[in-house]
Amino acid sequence: MKTSLLAIALTATALAGSAADAQSKGDWTFGLGLGYVSPKSDNGTLAGGAYKTSVGDNARPTITFEYFFADNWGVEVLGALPFKHNIALNGTKSADTLLLPPTVSVQYHFQANDKLSPFVGAGLNYTTFWDTDDSVSGDIKLEDSWGLALHLGVDYAVTDHSAIRTDVRWIDLDTKVKSDSLGDLGTAHIDPLVFGVSYIWKF
Repeated sequence: MKTSLLAIALTATALAGSAADAQSKGDWTFGLGLGYVSPKSDNGTLAGGAYKTSVGDNARPTITFEYFFADNWGVEVLGALPFKHNIALNGTKSADTLLLPPTVSVQYHFQANDKLSPFVGAGLNYTTFWDTDDSVSGDIKLEDSWGLALHLGVDYAVTDHSAIRTDVRWIDLDTKVKSDSLGDLGTAHIDPLVFGVSYIWKF
C-alpha cells in the first residue's frame, strides 16, 4: 500500500508541474466533512504471538483548515471528533479505545479543468489514545504514535468560493501495547486508510 500511494503521489506531482494555478498565495480554506477510518486487515500479533490483533473501522465528523503560503502550495491541519475503534484478539472483541489523529500536511493543488482541482500532499500525523476499555487484562495501555501521512484528493467547484472534496489518506500508525500486569505486549500496526468527503469554503 505504501508503494502504491507513493507512486500515485509522484505521478500527481509530475502532472501538477504543467497545470494552471488552482489557489493563490494568501488564500484560506475551511472544510467540514466526514472521515471513515479503515485500519489495514492484519494489525499484527501481541504477547509473543498469543493474540492476533484486528482493529475495527469507524466514522466521525472532520474539520480542516488550509493556508496557501504560495500559489498552489498550502499547509493543511486536519482535526476530528474522537474516533472509537473495537479491538479484537483472536477474532473475539476484547477492547475498545478512543483516539484522535490530528494531521498536518503540505499540499500541492492544480487545476485539471474549470471545475476539478486535484491535489496531493504529505505530512505528519500524531495519534493519541485514551479510555481504552479492556476485557482481557483490564489494564491495557496504547502508546501515542507519530507517523508519516500521505494525502490525495480532488475538489469539485460548486461556486467561486466553495467546493465538494473527496479524498483519501494513508497514515503510518503503529502503537506499542502495554499492560500493568502483563508487561510489554508488542506493537499493533494499524496503518489506516482514511476516506473523506467534505464541503470546502475558500476565503
